[in-house]
Amino acid sequence: MPPAVVLVTGVSRWLGGALAAELASDPRIERVIGVDTVPPSPAVLRRLGRTEFVRADIRNPLIGKVIAAASVDTVVHMNISSTPAGSGGRVPMKELNVIGTMQLLAACQRASSVRRFVLKSTSAVYGASSRDPAVFTEAMQARQVPAGGFARDSVDIEGYVRSFGRRRPDVDVAVLRFTNFIGPRIDSLLTGFLRMPLVPTALGYDARVQLLHEDDALAVLTRATTGEFAGTVNVGGEGTLLLSQAIRRLGRLEVPVPTPALGSVGRLSRRFGFVDYSPEQMRFLNFGRVVDTTVLRRDFGYTPRYSTAAALADYARTVPPVLDPAVVRAAGGGLRALLGRIGDTASAVEHRLRPAPPSPALRAVRDA
Repeated sequence: MPPAVVLVTGVSRWLGGALAAELASDPRIERVIGVDTVPPSPAVLRRLGRTEFVRADIRNPLIGKVIAAASVDTVVHMNISSTPAGSGGRVPMKELNVIGTMQLLAACQRASSVRRFVLKSTSAVYGASSRDPAVFTEAMQARQVPAGGFARDSVDIEGYVRSFGRRRPDVDVAVLRFTNFIGPRIDSLLTGFLRMPLVPTALGYDARVQLLHEDDALAVLTRATTGEFAGTVNVGGEGTLLLSQAIRRLGRLEVPVPTPALGSVGRLSRRFGFVDYSPEQMRFLNFGRVVDTTVLRRDFGYTPRYSTAAALADYARTVPPVLDPAVVRAAGGGLRALLGRIGDTASAVEHRLRPAPPSPALRAVRDA
């Protein structure tokens, strides 16, 4: 049975606005209420249709009055920031993510009308380290717990949502752990990173990347809102790509940087507004992350239309290449060969400088 009144947080962003518009086009749903701290852009506002926009801060307990007054029965929580720059700094980001979620859950706990809660979470809760398994399932936890940033916030948020589910067992809770979004319209950390003409990567690493097309993300959110699935599900496209492959297919030039220098590169990138990626995202660029999507297909009942490679290809059509992909492949191969020769030269020099082993006669004298 479809919901009667749905409240969606974070509707001023592309994905939140797209979900509210999709739900508003369903005649079975009586009301769709969109909440955000800032008004949507004119383009998003036109798309919202009959969605009722409410400018409200979920960190404020007044969000409870909105839920109670409208008799909301389904809440979709998408107002979770992944970058400090998008929230005005790390402290406001944490307040929005963690404190905002706590206030929203408290309001839902008091509202007897709420029957369903959907959380847009992230596969970043699994972390990224050299100890990771080849594939994460929903039952697994991070081998190295994220120390801060978006991933740490997401771990805390999921913990609060689980606690809410125990306090309100009558509410169906769906937690969607998305892989990295990509597509021609959505703006994400990865799309910003891959738009850079020179893409810095960690020297000696080539992370596996699993992508999800924006259309599949929207379809999963719509199905989670109107369906009956309860539990946690990984959401990602089929297959993986190496980070170097993704860079080459977009006509960018990979610039391998020693790992200790990546922090400085990240700070310069944030300072000049290229892309705001934090140390936790740089760890992902080192080790990558792949999730198992069996539950998505078997229990949730959805198979993504786009594989990882197809999603990247659709995004590539909207991103003019800086260099011809054939030139990028040649340059990348030449750079890797040069680095290999440097490494071979260093090994040869080290070998020549190593003391020669003693002769048999010298060993006999020494042993005597």
